[in-house]
Amino acid sequence: MGAARIRSALAGFATESLLEGVTPIQRLPRLEAALGPAAGGVPIFVKRDDLMGLGGGGNKLRKLEFLLGDAKAQGCDTFITTGALQSNHARLSAAASARAGLACELVLRRVVPREDPDYLHSGNQLLDPLFGARVYRLPGDADAMAFADARAAALLAKGRRAYVVGAGGSSPVGCLGYAACAAEILEQEASLGLRFARIVVANGSAGTHAGLAAGMALAGEAVGRVQSYTVLAPLDPARAETAALADATLAGLSAAPLSETLEIDGSQLGDGYGIPTGAMLDAVRLMARTEGLLLDPVYSGKAFAGLLAAVREGRYAPGEAVLFVMTGGTPGLYAYRPIFEGEETA
Repeated sequence: MGAARIRSALAGFATESLLEGVTPIQRLPRLEAALGPAAGGVPIFVKRDDLMGLGGGGNKLRKLEFLLGDAKAQGCDTFITTGALQSNHARLSAAASARAGLACELVLRRVVPREDPDYLHSGNQLLDPLFGARVYRLPGDADAMAFADARAAALLAKGRRAYVVGAGGSSPVGCLGYAACAAEILEQEASLGLRFARIVVANGSAGTHAGLAAGMALAGEAVGRVQSYTVLAPLDPARAETAALADATLAGLSAAPLSETLEIDGSQLGDGYGIPTGAMLDAVRLMARTEGLLLDPVYSGKAFAGLLAAVREGRYAPGEAVLFVMTGGTPGLYAYRPIFEGEETA
């Protein structure tokens, strides 16, 4: 019933089809075995949002289905968005715009203190122009949204119309993609005969957690089932931004605001966005060597490190199943080659 309420609420929104069906949920038995007694009898599952086929895969396609649908409904011919230099959202915006027949412009800031060739030219930086995007690289302290708005105005003067959205596609419209994902998870729980005690995600631009929270609230589910680890903002700003975005998403669905406090953890941020931590490196390596799965170093690597810490510290009771949403971002691993290579050869 809860999933049906979400589906009904979303039915009136324009979308651009970018996904290839439901992403699977899989258990991680070899990782659990590697944890041994430290796993505490907690079943660990992953939702494979990294398996989406377009543009190298990743969860931002869920948001882009609604963002590009909205852009085309408004008669736009260009999609403009912002992000960091190695933004997964930027890469997938370029790929999805190509699929949808829209021009794409990316306004990217140098927010991570890296000047090595791998970071500046590999990973997502290699792929953005390959998908046909026009890329603008700005200093880390630049106002990317002001630049994007100026580009939209310049295009309008030429008779074109641009759709502008900020970092991560995390607008109330973009968050609808993860409200839809909440319905998908509820339907999968029913088919698997499971109920996850926690659904764990990374929190960067806040849209994934906000969308899932909005979906759960709409379905009458406990919003606290969703937990995130902030990888961008300090804890208090992350909590405030995520709650405000969830409420704005619910308002767009003509639903009441959240009545519960969101579960956000700041323990894995480290020195800041895009800056590796030892726990992240260990989590990426453990997942790769036990399950053959790849976590990205900026988002899912840090969030999965948080989940592993929670399991080891006994925060879940034996038998309480936990679901981790793997959000993709694999191309970003190549931008972090010196960190992983140095770790392996030290």
